[in-house]
Amino acid sequence: MKKVVLSSVLFTFLIYSSAFSQRVEQERVTRIRDWARVQPRKLIDCPTAGLLPRGSFDFDIKVFPEGGLVNTIDVGLMNRFMLGLSFGGAKLISDEKPDWYPRVEIAAKLRFINESYLMPAFVLGYDGQGIGAYSDSLERYQYKSKGFYGVVSKNYLVFDVPVGFHFGGNYSLENEDEDKNISLFLGADVRFNESFGGILEYDLGTNDDGGRALGEGKGYLNLGLQWIFSDQLTLQLDLRNLFTNTEDKSYIGRELRIIFVEFF
Repeated sequence: MKKVVLSSVLFTFLIYSSAFSQRVEQERVTRIRDWARVQPRKLIDCPTAGLLPRGSFDFDIKVFPEGGLVNTIDVGLMNRFMLGLSFGGAKLISDEKPDWYPRVEIAAKLRFINESYLMPAFVLGYDGQGIGAYSDSLERYQYKSKGFYGVVSKNYLVFDVPVGFHFGGNYSLENEDEDKNISLFLGADVRFNESFGGILEYDLGTNDDGGRALGEGKGYLNLGLQWIFSDQLTLQLDLRNLFTNTEDKSYIGRELRIIFVEFF
Protein backbone atom coordinates (compact mmCIF):
# COMPACT_ATOMS: atom_id res chain seq x y z
CA MET A 1 0.00 0.00 0.00
CA LYS A 2 2.82 2.37 0.90
CA LYS A 3 4.53 1.59 -2.42
CA VAL A 4 1.35 2.40 -4.32
CA VAL A 5 0.92 5.73 -2.48
CA LEU A 6 4.60 6.58 -2.97
CA SER A 7 4.41 5.74 -6.66
CA SER A 8 1.29 7.90 -7.06
CA VAL A 9 2.96 10.84 -5.32
CA LEU A 10 6.10 10.45 -7.43
CA PHE A 11 4.07 10.17 -10.64
CA THR A 12 2.06 13.29 -9.74
CA PHE A 13 5.25 15.18 -8.93
CA LEU A 14 6.78 14.26 -12.30
CA ILE A 15 3.64 15.35 -14.15
CA TYR A 16 3.56 18.73 -12.42
CA SER A 17 7.32 19.19 -12.87
CA SER A 18 7.03 18.48 -16.59
CA ALA A 19 4.10 20.86 -16.96
CA PHE A 20 5.93 23.56 -15.02
CA SER A 21 9.07 23.15 -17.17
CA GLN A 22 7.01 23.36 -20.34
CA ARG A 23 5.29 26.50 -19.07
CA VAL A 24 8.61 28.15 -18.19
CA GLU A 25 10.03 27.28 -21.60
CA GLN A 26 6.89 28.56 -23.32
CA GLU A 27 7.17 31.81 -21.38
CA ARG A 28 10.78 32.16 -22.53
CA VAL A 29 9.79 31.58 -26.15
CA THR A 30 6.89 34.02 -25.78
CA ARG A 31 9.20 36.66 -24.33
CA ILE A 32 11.55 36.25 -27.29
CA ARG A 33 8.64 36.61 -29.72
CA ASP A 34 7.27 39.63 -27.84
CA TRP A 35 10.69 41.24 -27.92
CA ALA A 36 10.89 40.56 -31.66
CA ARG A 37 7.62 42.44 -32.15
CA VAL A 38 8.98 45.59 -30.49
CA GLN A 39 12.47 45.17 -31.91
CA PRO A 40 13.86 48.46 -33.25
CA ARG A 41 13.52 49.01 -36.99
CA LYS A 42 16.88 50.75 -36.93
CA LEU A 43 19.68 50.70 -34.36
CA ILE A 44 21.30 54.10 -34.91
CA ASP A 45 22.19 54.13 -38.60
CA CYS A 46 22.10 50.38 -39.24
CA PRO A 47 18.74 48.82 -40.13
CA THR A 48 17.43 45.63 -38.53
CA ALA A 49 14.91 43.05 -39.70
CA GLY A 50 12.36 44.59 -37.35
CA LEU A 51 9.14 45.98 -38.85
CA LEU A 52 6.22 48.07 -37.71
CA PRO A 53 3.01 46.06 -37.24
CA ARG A 54 0.40 46.46 -39.96
CA GLY A 55 -1.76 49.55 -39.39
CA SER A 56 0.81 51.40 -37.26
CA PHE A 57 3.16 54.33 -37.84
CA ASP A 58 6.00 56.05 -36.05
CA PHE A 59 7.69 59.43 -35.85
CA ASP A 60 11.47 59.11 -35.57
CA ILE A 61 13.04 62.49 -34.80
CA LYS A 62 16.83 62.76 -34.63
CA VAL A 63 18.70 65.88 -33.43
CA PHE A 64 22.39 65.82 -34.36
CA PRO A 65 25.40 68.17 -33.77
CA GLU A 66 25.53 71.73 -35.11
CA GLY A 67 21.78 72.17 -34.88
CA GLY A 68 20.77 69.45 -37.34
CA LEU A 69 17.44 67.66 -37.34
CA VAL A 70 15.92 64.78 -39.35
CA ASN A 71 12.32 63.65 -39.07
CA THR A 72 11.24 60.26 -40.40
CA ILE A 73 7.71 58.90 -40.71
CA ASP A 74 7.37 55.13 -41.16
CA VAL A 75 4.13 53.26 -41.86
CA GLY A 76 3.46 49.55 -41.47
CA LEU A 77 1.45 48.89 -44.63
CA MET A 78 1.53 45.09 -44.33
CA ASN A 79 2.80 42.57 -41.81
CA ARG A 80 5.92 42.11 -43.95
CA PHE A 81 6.29 45.56 -45.54
CA MET A 82 6.84 49.11 -44.29
CA LEU A 83 7.42 52.41 -46.07
CA GLY A 84 8.97 55.65 -44.84
CA LEU A 85 9.70 59.27 -45.76
CA SER A 86 12.29 61.55 -44.17
CA PHE A 87 13.49 65.13 -44.46
CA GLY A 88 15.64 67.53 -42.50
CA GLY A 89 18.71 69.69 -42.60
CA ALA A 90 21.71 71.10 -40.76
CA LYS A 91 21.86 74.32 -38.69
CA LEU A 92 18.10 74.26 -38.08
CA ILE A 93 18.51 74.82 -34.34
CA SER A 94 20.97 77.72 -34.45
CA ASP A 95 21.27 81.40 -35.33
CA GLU A 96 22.67 80.60 -38.78
CA LYS A 97 20.86 80.15 -42.08
CA PRO A 98 19.30 76.65 -42.28
CA ASP A 99 21.01 74.23 -44.64
CA TRP A 100 18.08 72.12 -45.87
CA TYR A 101 18.60 68.73 -47.42
CA PRO A 102 18.12 68.70 -51.21
CA ARG A 103 15.14 66.30 -51.25
CA VAL A 104 12.76 64.11 -49.31
CA GLU A 105 14.29 60.64 -48.92
CA ILE A 106 12.41 57.34 -49.22
CA ALA A 107 12.80 54.14 -47.21
CA ALA A 108 11.20 50.74 -47.77
CA LYS A 109 11.65 47.34 -46.15
CA LEU A 110 10.29 43.92 -47.12
CA ARG A 111 10.64 40.86 -44.90
CA PHE A 112 11.16 37.57 -46.74
CA ILE A 113 11.70 35.29 -43.74
CA ASN A 114 10.04 35.65 -40.32
CA GLU A 115 12.07 34.79 -37.24
CA SER A 116 11.52 31.32 -35.81
CA TYR A 117 13.09 29.33 -33.00
CA LEU A 118 15.99 28.34 -35.27
CA MET A 119 15.92 30.79 -38.18
CA PRO A 120 16.68 34.54 -38.09
CA ALA A 121 14.44 37.08 -39.77
CA PHE A 122 15.65 38.32 -43.16
CA VAL A 123 14.74 41.55 -44.97
CA LEU A 124 15.75 43.49 -48.06
CA GLY A 125 15.30 47.22 -48.11
CA TYR A 126 16.33 50.67 -49.21
CA ASP A 127 17.04 53.78 -47.12
CA GLY A 128 18.16 56.99 -48.79
CA GLN A 129 18.52 59.07 -45.63
CA GLY A 130 22.00 59.89 -44.40
CA ILE A 131 22.95 62.01 -41.38
CA GLY A 132 24.92 65.22 -40.98
CA ALA A 133 25.55 68.11 -43.33
CA TYR A 134 24.96 67.51 -47.03
CA SER A 135 27.84 68.15 -49.44
CA ASP A 136 26.67 69.46 -52.82
CA SER A 137 30.08 68.86 -54.40
CA LEU A 138 30.24 65.21 -53.32
CA GLU A 139 26.46 64.69 -53.46
CA ARG A 140 26.45 62.86 -50.14
CA TYR A 141 25.63 63.23 -46.46
CA GLN A 142 28.42 63.43 -43.91
CA TYR A 143 27.45 59.90 -42.87
CA LYS A 144 26.23 58.08 -45.96
CA SER A 145 22.79 56.55 -46.25
CA LYS A 146 22.64 52.77 -46.34
CA GLY A 147 21.03 52.71 -49.80
CA PHE A 148 20.14 49.15 -50.79
CA TYR A 149 20.70 46.63 -48.01
CA GLY A 150 19.99 43.16 -46.70
CA VAL A 151 20.01 42.24 -43.01
CA VAL A 152 19.31 39.26 -40.76
CA SER A 153 18.20 39.57 -37.12
CA LYS A 154 17.88 36.99 -34.33
CA ASN A 155 16.65 37.44 -30.75
CA TYR A 156 17.81 35.48 -27.70
CA LEU A 157 17.48 35.48 -23.94
CA VAL A 158 20.96 35.91 -22.45
CA PHE A 159 20.81 35.33 -18.68
CA ASP A 160 17.08 36.05 -19.00
CA VAL A 161 17.77 39.41 -20.69
CA PRO A 162 16.37 39.93 -24.24
CA VAL A 163 19.15 40.60 -26.75
CA GLY A 164 18.87 41.07 -30.51
CA PHE A 165 21.77 40.48 -32.91
CA HIS A 166 21.89 41.95 -36.42
CA PHE A 167 24.20 41.53 -39.43
CA GLY A 168 23.93 42.93 -42.93
CA GLY A 169 25.50 44.49 -46.00
CA ASN A 170 24.64 47.56 -48.06
CA TYR A 171 25.38 49.49 -51.24
CA SER A 172 24.96 53.26 -50.96
CA LEU A 173 24.02 55.34 -53.99
CA GLU A 174 26.08 58.23 -52.59
CA ASN A 175 29.21 57.39 -54.56
CA GLU A 176 30.23 60.62 -56.29
CA ASP A 177 33.18 60.58 -53.90
CA GLU A 178 34.61 57.77 -56.08
CA ASP A 179 34.09 55.07 -53.44
CA LYS A 180 31.49 52.60 -54.74
CA ASN A 181 32.31 49.63 -52.51
CA ILE A 182 29.83 47.50 -50.61
CA SER A 183 29.99 47.85 -46.83
CA LEU A 184 29.10 45.44 -44.01
CA PHE A 185 27.60 46.25 -40.63
CA LEU A 186 26.64 44.47 -37.42
CA GLY A 187 25.06 45.43 -34.14
CA ALA A 188 23.10 44.41 -31.07
CA ASP A 189 20.29 45.78 -28.92
CA VAL A 190 19.53 44.82 -25.33
CA ARG A 191 16.63 45.64 -23.03
CA PHE A 192 17.94 45.68 -19.47
CA ASN A 193 14.46 46.09 -17.95
CA GLU A 194 11.12 47.70 -18.76
CA SER A 195 12.62 51.19 -18.78
CA PHE A 196 16.18 51.01 -20.10
CA GLY A 197 17.91 49.54 -23.13
CA GLY A 198 21.18 49.79 -25.01
CA ILE A 199 22.38 49.70 -28.61
CA LEU A 200 25.79 49.05 -30.16
CA GLU A 201 26.56 49.04 -33.90
CA TYR A 202 29.62 48.98 -36.12
CA ASP A 203 29.78 49.78 -39.83
CA LEU A 204 33.04 48.72 -41.51
CA GLY A 205 32.85 51.87 -43.65
CA THR A 206 34.46 50.19 -46.67
CA ASN A 207 32.34 52.46 -48.88
CA ASP A 208 33.80 55.55 -47.21
CA ASP A 209 37.57 55.14 -47.13
CA GLY A 210 38.80 55.66 -50.71
CA GLY A 211 38.79 58.23 -53.49
CA ARG A 212 37.47 61.54 -52.13
CA ALA A 213 35.60 59.86 -49.27
CA LEU A 214 35.53 61.38 -45.78
CA GLY A 215 36.42 58.27 -43.77
CA GLU A 216 39.88 57.15 -42.70
CA GLY A 217 39.43 53.37 -42.82
CA LYS A 218 38.58 52.75 -39.16
CA GLY A 219 34.86 52.24 -39.64
CA TYR A 220 32.02 53.78 -37.67
CA LEU A 221 31.28 52.63 -34.12
CA ASN A 222 28.12 54.05 -32.51
CA LEU A 223 26.58 53.55 -29.07
CA GLY A 224 23.05 54.32 -27.89
CA LEU A 225 21.29 54.40 -24.52
CA GLN A 226 17.48 54.18 -24.40
CA TRP A 227 14.90 55.37 -21.92
CA ILE A 228 11.75 53.41 -22.75
CA PHE A 229 9.12 55.73 -21.30
CA SER A 230 6.23 53.57 -22.55
CA ASP A 231 5.34 51.10 -25.30
CA GLN A 232 4.78 54.12 -27.55
CA LEU A 233 7.57 56.53 -26.58
CA THR A 234 11.33 55.98 -26.47
CA LEU A 235 14.03 58.58 -25.84
CA GLN A 236 17.53 57.71 -26.99
CA LEU A 237 20.95 59.30 -26.50
CA ASP A 238 23.45 58.30 -29.20
CA LEU A 239 27.24 58.63 -29.17
CA ARG A 240 28.40 58.66 -32.79
CA ASN A 241 31.72 57.91 -34.47
CA LEU A 242 33.56 56.67 -31.38
CA PHE A 243 36.65 55.97 -33.52
CA THR A 244 36.55 59.57 -34.91
CA ASN A 245 36.77 58.09 -38.40
CA THR A 246 36.57 61.40 -40.27
CA GLU A 247 39.32 63.84 -41.16
CA ASP A 248 37.43 66.95 -40.06
CA LYS A 249 36.01 65.51 -36.81
CA SER A 250 38.23 64.94 -33.77
CA TYR A 251 35.37 64.51 -31.28
CA ILE A 252 32.54 62.10 -30.61
CA GLY A 253 29.14 63.24 -31.84
CA ARG A 254 26.21 63.44 -29.40
CA GLU A 255 22.69 63.01 -30.71
CA LEU A 256 19.17 62.88 -29.29
CA ARG A 257 16.50 60.65 -30.80
CA ILE A 258 12.76 60.56 -30.08
CA ILE A 259 10.63 57.64 -31.32
CA PHE A 260 6.85 57.68 -31.03
CA VAL A 261 4.68 54.77 -32.24
CA GLU A 262 0.92 54.87 -32.79
CA PHE A 263 -1.82 52.84 -34.50
CA PHE A 264 -4.37 54.08 -37.02
